[in-house]
Amino acid sequence: MKKENVTIPFESEQLAALEFSLKKKNTSVQAQLEELLKCLYESEVPEPVREYLASRTAPAARPRRPARPTKPQMRVEPPSALEQPVGERAGD
Repeated sequence: MKKENVTIPFESEQLAALEFSLKKKNTSVQAQLEELLKCLYESEVPEPVREYLASRTAPAARPRRPARPTKPQMRVEPPSALEQPVGERAGD
């Protein structure tokens, strides 16, 4: 969906003070305004309209690629005590 910019007038000294305060909270005026605008959108736009718009912007499902055949892995197991020659067994 195409994005639009929203411009509103605000006193520059107040904006600077707000940016300073929000920076202490690791956020920004931009982030806070985006969150507030999202809340406003969700509270004012009826859910069926939001669902319709969301369905128009949802990416089309991509077909899955077939899985690659796996190569059989050789399992290397340590020799057991029964497979060792008699003279090499522990305790002999």
